[in-house]
Amino acid sequence: HLSFFSGFGPFRQYLVNSSWEAVKELSKRGLGEDINLQIMQLPVVYQKAKEQVCKIWTTLQPLLTVHVGLASSATALIILEQCGKNKGYQERDACGLHPEGACCMLDGPEKIESTINMKTLWKNISVEGIDIILSRDAGRYICDYTYYTSLYYGNGRAAFIHVPPLSESVTAEFLGKALQTIILAMLEQCGEQRE
Repeated sequence: HLSFFSGFGPFRQYLVNSSWEAVKELSKRGLGEDINLQIMQLPVVYQKAKEQVCKIWTTLQPLLTVHVGLASSATALIILEQCGKNKGYQERDACGLHPEGACCMLDGPEKIESTINMKTLWKNISVEGIDIILSRDAGRYICDYTYYTSLYYGNGRAAFIHVPPLSESVTAEFLGKALQTIILAMLEQCGEQRE
């Protein structure tokens, strides 16, 4: 089974984006023998991120795509995002642009829920040394935009995890290990859905 993971490149003051560092670390760790894990760094640019996500779904058709983003406000939190929103993208990206009509898909639904039940995941999972919370608002920036696009093209088979910036206690290794724990539980949920 192919699973696809993306993190984001540098933006604003974050010359090293913890989401990409965490995804690279996850890639080193792996998810077991029967999971082919592929990773990609997405730019903090609406149109380019959308094109890459569309390409992932049309060419690779993964079982699950998990996007990881940096939540600069979260110092010691991992945030599981349940849904992506279509409208409200006013903030400019790294190229100084925002999407046409401030939305992802002109004809798309208002929001799309992930087929992964994040609430169940959140209740049943714990990672030592960091709190995990549940969210229904990924923030109307590149993260939310990418998530909605992925849910749209992947018929809900996408997930989004926000990670905190790197610090002394929150290292790339720590985040990679945390992602491994969370994603193995997600894949277990995917397996249960198929049966």
